[in-house]
Amino acid sequence: MDILGSELIWEILKHTKSWLSNLGRASKLRKEQSVKALRGVIKASRETAVYIRQLKETGKQNHETELHLALSWTDLGFELQDIGITKLAKRCQIKGREWANPAQYDADFLQKADVSLDRMEKMANEILLKI
Repeated sequence: MDILGSELIWEILKHTKSWLSNLGRASKLRKEQSVKALRGVIKASRETAVYIRQLKETGKQNHETELHLALSWTDLGFELQDIGITKLAKRCQIKGREWANPAQYDADFLQKADVSLDRMEKMANEILLKI
């Protein structure tokens, strides 16, 4: 007695092949999303560093630039959260909120949160090396 018919076996094999193929594509897509988000952290870090240098040299704030930085860091936090890179995502969210309202956090909190540009760029580079 044939417990599983040949048609059923064939359907199972086709489904398994399709599932494995989709898994490979999903892994590739997730890797691409991760690389894009991590490179975004590095770029945002450098863009922020340039603005901070400009602030120090000119003493002039630019609220449009600060809005851009607040939104960039926040978006990166969401992207990283979506792909499961939560520690860096939280730091990006803090950085975004800091640019939105600099008086929101005190220096002690920011130091404990470890959200320096150098630290965040280093974390992104370390994760990139693992990918």
